[in-house]
Amino acid sequence: MPMTKERRNGLLAYCRIEEPTTEEMLTLETLYDAAVGYLENAGVAEPPEGTPRRAQYDLAVNFMVLRDFDLRDAEVTGTIQDNPAFRRLITQLKLTEPGEEG
Repeated sequence: MPMTKERRNGLLAYCRIEEPTTEEMLTLETLYDAAVGYLENAGVAEPPEGTPRRAQYDLAVNFMVLRDFDLRDAEVTGTIQDNPAFRRLITQLKLTEPGEEG
C-alpha cells in the first residue's frame, strides 16, 4: 500500500529529515514498503487508523525504516543486535493480532 501524505510526513518527522532529496524519498519509500512487508510476513496486519494498535504498528515501521536508512552506508564490524524495546513491540503486535472471524 502506498504511503499517504500524512504517513510520509510522520515518517519524515520521525527520521528528522526536513527537506528530503528525491533519492532520499525513493529510499524511504522502498524501506517503508519493506518494513510493511516484513510485518505482514511476520503475521502482523496493518491495523485500522486511529487505534492504539495502529500507533504501535506505525512506530515499529518507523523504527525499521530509520534503522535501515541509517545503516545504508555503514560498514559493520561485529554483530548488530535488535533493540529490545523494538523486539518486544513486534512480539506484542504478533501476539495480539486479531483472529479471523467466521
